[in-house]
Amino acid sequence: MTSFSGIHRVDPVDRAHLTGLSRPTPPIARYAPTPALAPLVQRYWIPVWSLSEPSRQSTLQHPACLVVISNSYARFYGVARGLSTVVLEGRGWAAGVMLTPGAGRLLLGRPVSEVTDRHLDLDRLDTLNGPALTGAVRAAMAVDPAAESSHRRAVEAYERTLSAFLPLDAAGERINEVIGWLAEHPGTTRVAELARAFGASERSLQRLVEERVGLTPKWLIQRRRLHDAVERLKAGTTSLADIAAELGYTDQAHFTRDFRTVSGQTPGQFLADQPTRR
Repeated sequence: MTSFSGIHRVDPVDRAHLTGLSRPTPPIARYAPTPALAPLVQRYWIPVWSLSEPSRQSTLQHPACLVVISNSYARFYGVARGLSTVVLEGRGWAAGVMLTPGAGRLLLGRPVSEVTDRHLDLDRLDTLNGPALTGAVRAAMAVDPAAESSHRRAVEAYERTLSAFLPLDAAGERINEVIGWLAEHPGTTRVAELARAFGASERSLQRLVEERVGLTPKWLIQRRRLHDAVERLKAGTTSLADIAAELGYTDQAHFTRDFRTVSGQTPGQFLADQPTRR
């Protein structure tokens, strides 16, 4: 029987969530997977909210598929190439799984390029019993959605289901390695550099990324740069010109254009809205 004693809370740097003083977020508890599930799961996250008026939450999704079960829906999400938004209203909760880049195809049962910028109701997946998983997670959260004991039971329900997809296949391991390497080498700005690091042709790398992530190696590089930018802007300790230079942009104007195109705001506007600027 699988043991879930390794589940523990984590607080990773939030590089994806475009929060600010004018865009607050509800409390979010984050949990690491057990070591056995690490090839499939990056982390679990559980927001709980009680709002007097609607709140629009925006994220730059990581290059990985998501499973999200809430009090009102249960979905499998492909990767969104642009800005992801959700409107929170009233009282509610969600229990989400950020899969590893390699795991999405296993749950979907086909290339994840088929669900880029889309989501499916969980009961439409043929690879798992969506209604049973949804029922187990909702039962775990029913008594007190804010309690850590409820979170642990929800995570355990996920881990029982996801353990059936182990072991991760070779291509899944490969894409996990590629994206992990890219995160650790922020100076990489060209697809040719990434392909060379893995002894692969650009064409073979393209096929791998499209099947397992649903987008392109060029998108991977741009998304990593934007995540790096969000991290630096939230810290508020570096000038915009320095951030642009650190991320390999030829000038600040190119950095501003890329950030605004995806996020809908300039780096300066995002920076000015950070608590670190007050």
